[in-house]
Amino acid sequence: MSKKKKIENKEKLVKSVNNNIRSSTRKLNPLLKGIVGKKVDIALRNLTFSDKRISHDIKKTISSAVANAENNFQYDIDKLIVKEAYCGKKIVMKRFRPRAKGRAAPILKPYSSVTIILSETKKMESHGSKS
Repeated sequence: MSKKKKIENKEKLVKSVNNNIRSSTRKLNPLLKGIVGKKVDIALRNLTFSDKRISHDIKKTISSAVANAENNFQYDIDKLIVKEAYCGKKIVMKRFRPRAKGRAAPILKPYSSVTIILSETKKMESHGSKS
């Protein structure tokens, strides 16, 4: 019954969380899956030209994570990639709409939280050049 030693991760991760985004997780997930594994500047460019309303809030979260990486860990911005991007449910604001014959229909306005995790890329070994 010996204690297991924790293996420490040498890689520092940079995290940024944006709580209370006024959108559902169903609308956020396709945008977040599209930026995972890409370089930060490419992800920001894709979000800039996206026609979704919520892409502006995701872009702000990525910019915040980049600022955290630069100020707190002195990372090079050009080497940062989006390691993880996920969202979770928050509160649901409930409103009611009047309908015919004295009835009421509920209107649900969901909120979400977005988490972006960045990491610095390692130097890749090149196995020859393609020309």
